[in-house]
Amino acid sequence: MTEHEDQPRAEHQLEEERRNDGIGADGAGVAADSVDVHEVAADAADARGDAVADVAESVSADADVHDADSADVRGADGVPDVADVVESAADVRTVNAARVREVTSVVGAWTDEDTRRAVAAAKTIVVKVGSSSLTQPSGHLDVDKLEALAGALANVRLAGANVVLVSSGAIAAGFGPLGFASRPTDVATQQACASVGQGLLMAQYETAFGRYGVRVGQLLITADDTMQPQQYRNARRTMATMLDLGVVPIVNENDALASNEIRFGDNDRLSALIANMVRADALVLLTDVDALYTAPPKEAGSRKISFVPNVTAMIDEIRVGGTGSGVGTGGMVTKLEAARMAAVSGIPAVMTCASNAGPALMGDNVGTAFAPVKQRGTAKRLWIKFASHPQGTLIADAGAAAAVRAGRASLLAAGVLETRGDFAAGDAVWIDDEDGNHLARGLVAYDSEEVPDMLGRTTAQLRRLLGDEYAHPLVHRDNLVLV
Repeated sequence: MTEHEDQPRAEHQLEEERRNDGIGADGAGVAADSVDVHEVAADAADARGDAVADVAESVSADADVHDADSADVRGADGVPDVADVVESAADVRTVNAARVREVTSVVGAWTDEDTRRAVAAAKTIVVKVGSSSLTQPSGHLDVDKLEALAGALANVRLAGANVVLVSSGAIAAGFGPLGFASRPTDVATQQACASVGQGLLMAQYETAFGRYGVRVGQLLITADDTMQPQQYRNARRTMATMLDLGVVPIVNENDALASNEIRFGDNDRLSALIANMVRADALVLLTDVDALYTAPPKEAGSRKISFVPNVTAMIDEIRVGGTGSGVGTGGMVTKLEAARMAAVSGIPAVMTCASNAGPALMGDNVGTAFAPVKQRGTAKRLWIKFASHPQGTLIADAGAAAAVRAGRASLLAAGVLETRGDFAAGDAVWIDDEDGNHLARGLVAYDSEEVPDMLGRTTAQLRRLLGDEYAHPLVHRDNLVLV
């Protein structure tokens, strides 16, 4: 019996951590190299802004044009004067360097004002609008609502910010013209409506943004596109190029092709994933209510919540309806989840009604502001946490589970009791404790056929029995994210 075998399993985990993950340990490099094909953060650009907004930038106190909208910059002929649009939007978004406030710690440091200033000064903004905010009660597309939204976003784009619009509305725009009185419930008809409606929706957006000289481009995404590393990278690079060219990407789930088995189901979660994908500085969620409330707004005693400093701590205290309107798929639950995803990714967010889009983007006190609660991680870690699709599960013993929970610990074969599912090296897997609770997601370094022979063995044993190539963590800490 070796000296390692004399120690309890929990001590194996800690000792192996020191050996494999200490400074200069070559095990870390090997484990990381084994999943290079799944690196989501392959580009140097992914290192940008790894810390949450180092400062909450302030909008000039002298700017007095917060209520400017598209109507304010139209000439006598009703056509927007682009120069006026640029000037009025830029005035609102001018940063007063003397008032920049450094945020020294994340949780608890951001105030309501800080959060709204950060949104107003954001260089890249993701805006999500739901179906109910773009349609009439009958289900037909409401062109006036769409044009008002386009005007607010064009102001921001012409002021120099990058804008990504995540827009629902394809099914809602399509079922009316196809003769349906209400949204169909069967998948095949919904997909047919989406095929018709997406073209109508984009045509209206092109016209509305075109009046301001802003070009738009369509990007249809399925859930699988965000789960597969190569497709994720391709989508990210496409959007980055569009933004560099001054284009406003208009993103929607590809409803015509998505299956019920693997889909977002609403664009709230998609918008938070897109915000991570483009390294956005702010997320704005537009819906059919003006803000978040302590209970459904129509209930007696329901109170408006203007600021949420820590949505992860508060989310269980808010009672909301779980379903959306008759023309959409989301509800307040999905919007809170999107705000939570943004907050733990270091992205400030605001939720309000679509008619408040302009004021929200300018930092006005409308809707509900959600402060970031964590520092922004690398693109790879954010992908693992929110977009990866676990193919199996590793069951950690008590000692290994404690080490993983403590953070920055690799998962070693010595601390794993069981493996479930079929997965290949580089796939995402769940890491669970013995009670079945999810602890983390990670990229596994070995496939499901190799892992059983490794379980419970120390690094020294693995090297002696199976060879040097097996003397590394099952999931290296650089590829492991707590959930």
